[in-house]
Amino acid sequence: MTDTKQSTQKGYIFKIQKYCLHDGPGIRTTIFFQGCPLKCQWCHNPESQSFADKTDKNKINQNKIGQTDTYSVSKLIYEIEKDRIFYDQSQGGVTFSGGEPLSQPDFLLDIIKECEKKAIHTCLDTSGYASLNVFKEICQKIDMVLFDLKFIDNNMHKQFTNVPLKPVLDSLKFASKNNIAVTIRIPLIPDITDTNDNINGIIFFLTSLKKFKDISLLPFHNTGEGKYETLGMKNHLKGLKPCSTTKINKIKQKFKDNGFNVTIGG
Repeated sequence: MTDTKQSTQKGYIFKIQKYCLHDGPGIRTTIFFQGCPLKCQWCHNPESQSFADKTDKNKINQNKIGQTDTYSVSKLIYEIEKDRIFYDQSQGGVTFSGGEPLSQPDFLLDIIKECEKKAIHTCLDTSGYASLNVFKEICQKIDMVLFDLKFIDNNMHKQFTNVPLKPVLDSLKFASKNNIAVTIRIPLIPDITDTNDNINGIIFFLTSLKKFKDISLLPFHNTGEGKYETLGMKNHLKGLKPCSTTKINKIKQKFKDNGFNVTIGG
C-alpha cells in the first residue's frame, strides 16, 4: 500500500452524496465507489456494478444514468472537507459505499489515512466480499463498518449475488474477533432474504459470534427499477413489492427477542 504523502492512487467514483443521515452517525458525506463483484438481483444502484475502464482519461463509464469520475486522493479529500463544519457539529463524517469500496483497496486506504490525519470520522459500507488481507488492512484504519449480511446459506448467496458466501463470513468473523465496530445491515427482500430459514440462520450465526448487537433492517424498495431499463440490464425482480409493515415488525421483534438492538432503515 502507498503512503498518502506521495499517493498517486486514482479512484473511480460514480456519486458523492452530501448531508446523509442514514449512513453512520451524524451528518455524513457518502462516497459511492464504482465497481462491485456482487450482482445482487435487488441492487438499487445497478449502474455501480461494472468496473471502470481504467485506460480512459478523466471522464469514464458513460452509463446513461451518471458518469464515473476519476479522483486523486487530494481531489477527493478536498470534496470531503467542504462539509467539515457539519461533521464537527453533528459528530458525523464520511462513509465509503458503492459499488464495493473494498474493490479499490489501495485508493480506499489512502483516503482513510488522510481522513485520519484530519480527524474526520470514517465509515465503510461493505458487503464484506474481499480477500481477508484487504479487509484486515482496511479495518485497522476505519472507525466503523456497516456490514451487509444478506444470506446465511451459500447456495442462496451464489444464486442471488453471483459470489460465494465464505469470504463474507470470514470477514465478519475477523471483525468479531478483533472488536471492530460493526452494525449489521440486513436487506429484507420479499420471499428471498426475509424467509424464516434465512432470518433464523442469521440470528443463530450472529449469536454465536457474541459481538454484534446492532442490527439495521433495510426494507426492499423498487425506486431503482427504472434504471435497469435505461441501462439495458435484466431486472430479475421486476414488479416485486416491498415487504409488509407487519412482516418487517415481526422480523424486528424476533431480533429483539434474541437480544439485538434493532432499527428499521439506515
